[in-house]
Amino acid sequence: MSPVHGDHTGQNGNVRSLETTVGTLFEIGEDSDVMRLLDRPRQVNVERKRSFDERSISELSNIGSPCRRSCFLGSPRPSSYYESHPMVADAWETLRRSVVHFRGQPVGTLAAVDHSVEELNYDQVFVRDFVPSALAFLMNREDEIVKNFLLKTLRLQSWEKIVDQFKLGEGVMPASFKVLHDPVRNFETITADFGESAIGRVAPVDSGFWWIILLRAYTKSTGDTSLSEMPECQNGIRLILSLCLSEGFDTFPTLLCADGCCMIDRRMGVYGYPIEIQALFFMALRCALLLLKQDNVGKEFVERITDRLHALSYHMRSYFWLDLKQLNDIYRYKTEEYSHTAVNKFNVMPDSLPDWVFDFMPSRGGYFIGNVSPARMDFRWFCLGNCVAILSSLATPEQASAIMDLIESRWEELVGEMPLKICYPAIESHEWKIVTGCDPKNIRWSYHNGGSWPVLLWLLTAACIKTGRPQIARRAIELAESRLSKDSWPEYYDGKLGRYMGKQARKFQTWSIAGYLVAKMMLEDPSHLGMISLEEDKQMKPLVKRSASWSS
Repeated sequence: MSPVHGDHTGQNGNVRSLETTVGTLFEIGEDSDVMRLLDRPRQVNVERKRSFDERSISELSNIGSPCRRSCFLGSPRPSSYYESHPMVADAWETLRRSVVHFRGQPVGTLAAVDHSVEELNYDQVFVRDFVPSALAFLMNREDEIVKNFLLKTLRLQSWEKIVDQFKLGEGVMPASFKVLHDPVRNFETITADFGESAIGRVAPVDSGFWWIILLRAYTKSTGDTSLSEMPECQNGIRLILSLCLSEGFDTFPTLLCADGCCMIDRRMGVYGYPIEIQALFFMALRCALLLLKQDNVGKEFVERITDRLHALSYHMRSYFWLDLKQLNDIYRYKTEEYSHTAVNKFNVMPDSLPDWVFDFMPSRGGYFIGNVSPARMDFRWFCLGNCVAILSSLATPEQASAIMDLIESRWEELVGEMPLKICYPAIESHEWKIVTGCDPKNIRWSYHNGGSWPVLLWLLTAACIKTGRPQIARRAIELAESRLSKDSWPEYYDGKLGRYMGKQARKFQTWSIAGYLVAKMMLEDPSHLGMISLEEDKQMKPLVKRSASWSS
């Protein structure tokens, strides 16, 4: 791997070039702009208002002072609460042990704190993994760690990223970073991984989207618009969007991705246009609309975002959506059709329909399938993509309700004894060999291949609250509470029903802990949903119906 160029900042705040083969290193000086921002005194207004409606940034900025609350102003829960909720107390204690500090400032949480096995990269702060931790801290009125995280990753984004002599796009966010302490020189540096150390050497497409989504969650929760309005943050948003909105050869508004570019970071056949990335892309675009300033540069991006959102929502709702009627239509497709009158636009072969999907599809219900590309439809269910589709309102209210109907109808398959299946069904036998390359970690009903991931509990709970089905979330949380803490908070579970602790699962997995806390707090106070949910865009109404060429 070629050396990665980074920055090293001395105590006087001046930057000098540094070259290292270990990774991207930096140190923030005492006089740096970021440190001054972190130390900036905050004006406080203890008033805390939340609502499910989408308030604009300009409206938020008119509420009292720039920051409506201090990061630790929230009144702690009484000890009696934790005495009656010992699992919640255990979760908070374990989550706090995972907090990472850089020069005395909390900047994130470790992926896992399991010292019984080799750490590998679980001793790093992952962007996607930190999101549920960040939400838990925001809900508990501990904002400082979230703000610091956003600033640290923003600083990392600005550096040159080279993998094997190839320069990555300027807007790429890191997959993870690690704080290193030099006891001899008594200073700390940070190493960042932009994909050069990841399995398969794939850049994390989802990191930038999660960063924008978290920035909006921070702004919504705190009322502090000063962070998002910083020129550096505005530029960071635009750099991420520039990577996604650039014109190319694609005839689809969806994003073309490599395998392993998201939560499923190993080869699992999600290359092409995976639902997880498309849903996150849609949500990040909508969040960016709320965060970008309406100046000359911002207006140009707003126009591009708006056009893309309309095209993306039409494409996803038309071609990724599957219910009983659409399944029957695909079953009856003709092939080798030409011209704009073609019914089977992607030339999907009806014989490629897997046998399991006919039994899996209930009479009431539906979902966004895993992938759609020329002559290929991946009919697998992916939890994260469908939940984010609900939260971002990519799914219409009717589609969101149908997704929840599907979860209720197929509870044993998608939830089983431990929530929640990352995808369904598992691939096995010859197909497993071809799709995963005989990956021993992704054997059937394990890890990314149909494993059960407790972290997904927070996404399910948010989707349940938004669709008015809190009883589904309550049932899933009760299932998790029966084992999670006793099993030392595993990363994932194995088996068709999620009965067994994962073969290679880390214990004390931070996002399993944070996911539970977020789900629990959201169910207790549904107003928390506002920071991670977007109401339907009325400009996209009425629902764009399926193209006439798709109906027989």
